[in-house]
Amino acid sequence: MAERSFANEVQQLRHGAGTTLHVEGILAVTKALLQSGVAYVGGYQGAPISHLMDVLGDAREILDELGVYFENSASEATAAAMLAASVNYPLRGAVTFKSTVGLNVASDALANLASGGVKGGALIILGEDYGEGSSIMQERSHAFAMKSQMWLLDPRPNVAAIVDAVETGFELSEASGTPVMLDLRLRSCHLHGGFVAKDNRRPPVTVKDAIENPSRDVSRIVLPPASFLHEQEKVAERWPAAVAFIKERGLNEVINDDLADVGIIAQGGLYNTMNRAMELLGCSDAYGNTKVPLYVMNVTYPVVDDELVAFCEGKRAVLLLEEGQPDYLEQNINAILRRNGIGTALHGKDLLPVAGEYTTAAITRGLEAFLGRYLPEVVEHRPALLLDRDDPASPFARHVDPAEVLPRPPGLCTGCPERPIFSGLKLAERETGEHHVSADIGCHLFAINAPFDLGATTMGYGLGSAAASALNSKDADRKTVAIMGDGGFWHNGLTSGVGNAVFNKNDQVLVVVDNDYSAATGGQDVLSSHADTPLRSTQHPIEKAVRGIGVEYALTIDHTYDVGRVRDTFVDAFTSEEPGPKVLVMQSECQLNRQRRVKPEMRKALKDGKRVVRERFGVDAETCTGDHACIRISGCPSLTIASNPDPMRTDPVATVLDSCVGCGVCGANAHAAVLCPSFYRTDVIHNPTTKDKALVKVRRWWMRRLSASAERRAARFEVAA
Repeated sequence: MAERSFANEVQQLRHGAGTTLHVEGILAVTKALLQSGVAYVGGYQGAPISHLMDVLGDAREILDELGVYFENSASEATAAAMLAASVNYPLRGAVTFKSTVGLNVASDALANLASGGVKGGALIILGEDYGEGSSIMQERSHAFAMKSQMWLLDPRPNVAAIVDAVETGFELSEASGTPVMLDLRLRSCHLHGGFVAKDNRRPPVTVKDAIENPSRDVSRIVLPPASFLHEQEKVAERWPAAVAFIKERGLNEVINDDLADVGIIAQGGLYNTMNRAMELLGCSDAYGNTKVPLYVMNVTYPVVDDELVAFCEGKRAVLLLEEGQPDYLEQNINAILRRNGIGTALHGKDLLPVAGEYTTAAITRGLEAFLGRYLPEVVEHRPALLLDRDDPASPFARHVDPAEVLPRPPGLCTGCPERPIFSGLKLAERETGEHHVSADIGCHLFAINAPFDLGATTMGYGLGSAAASALNSKDADRKTVAIMGDGGFWHNGLTSGVGNAVFNKNDQVLVVVDNDYSAATGGQDVLSSHADTPLRSTQHPIEKAVRGIGVEYALTIDHTYDVGRVRDTFVDAFTSEEPGPKVLVMQSECQLNRQRRVKPEMRKALKDGKRVVRERFGVDAETCTGDHACIRISGCPSLTIASNPDPMRTDPVATVLDSCVGCGVCGANAHAAVLCPSFYRTDVIHNPTTKDKALVKVRRWWMRRLSASAERRAARFEVAA
């Protein structure tokens, strides 16, 4: 169950030649694939490219009509290996996944693919996740292009330019016999714009045709002596063919080259930010009418020597906008210029940040320093962001000491079924002592933050168990704990984690957080999902899988909100003398996906006048001690503090906000930790039945009856006073 459906949007994919489509970047990519005659598509979800998989899934009917094969791959490595279909057959294939983490997983398959080369066009569409909003390690996809000699496209953030990049990417791949990487930055994936559509093309050779007419070419298999010949072929044939295609098609853009004797070289993906910075300085306008010559590298690898020499020759200086580090392009361009005897001064990381996202503020400062030195007459404005931040008049002045502003770390959602797992683990450690906890990629990684403070390392998706494998000793008085999600389990964890632990008789306790979906990437189904879908095979229990490869101690908790049971399960696993790994499958549905499913059902039931019961939890302010241990052991966003209604007590009391979804963990935590009895549950009944109304009357009568004596005693006390 993906976080949203694109069933309505995908109908725009049917539009033909001459129609102007106004769509989001991802839908434009999908349309470009169909216009290019793609034969097969695969991939693995990961922000910011996740919903390309969702769009393709919702467009299944259109893909089937065109004879296009599509699958949700088990991992990025699986997706990359699919491109082997383009090695021997003139099939255009595309795969997609999340930038560098996906490339890390897929690197083995991609290295072999790039070595042997391709016959049909092979396109790797990367969702680049670099910068301030990133969730991964800060590395560059550029390194993978250089390592395996795959061409890297970095188009301007413009829907029409992205569509062109997809189409020309296939052509470049076929012209040079080389797989091509298409880098789509976060803003490119989500921007909206228009482009003129073309007719969808049925692939001239389909997957079915290839199956029925098998072909092989031993020279494409990476095995000596062919592997040595591939290296020479890359340099002598593929590289020159790629450069010739790039130059002939004008993939890189030169803008207003004759306006000045200085210039700017920029990665295509930075164009919009760069132009905005120039607009702030008065050097350009919103339409890109620049006063400074530009060389826009929509292809960042390979670098085209001739174009760079022609742009830099006769210029006093150029500024290179290259986001991230190391400075691969700056080193490359420096070598090209000096090798050709060009004395143009090249600036880059000396005026711009060495690392980090090139935001508008960062680029504006760098441009102002460069143009102020070489072309001050074109700088007409000095925007507020360039003012001295220590100047009280500046809107960017430091009015508040940053040390006084506490950061709010990311955390689990309201009602998340993973929260009680970590509460139960913390409670179990009261009895058994602290454990080394090896974390993994996924929502559960938020447990490293307060209030749980669990997790020492994370080494990759599905590698939580493998990362704990070295910390295994029969002489130790406790076990190491490893955690992974159901998405990571099926991606990589079953073999490299569980299989490895069984094989080496590792005594770790592995917690598999099974929330029914690949939740962190948008709620896509996995093998163990309970969804019944005609397109994929699901409902394969994780416990059954681990027992199938030799785990003896395996247990499934099918309701993680029972904190007491979770705690006791951990204690039993920690104290068990049974050898080998202990696998605890903690299973409850992702609350976000549950709400997406339940809320429409509730709205429909209310509209139809049916009885609807909604559970809510609260805190009795008179009973609450103000200790706040319930908050410290939960961390739920809907559990917070409020002023104490008792004028004799100053400590604030706990309270539950309206965002509560009624999971009950706060009360279960309080009970399991023996904290306090202040939590209560309320059933809010909409469209009550006659029975409900009668029951309410009976309850009110009993409450009045039971409280009458207390009220009489209070009245006598007031009279006596």
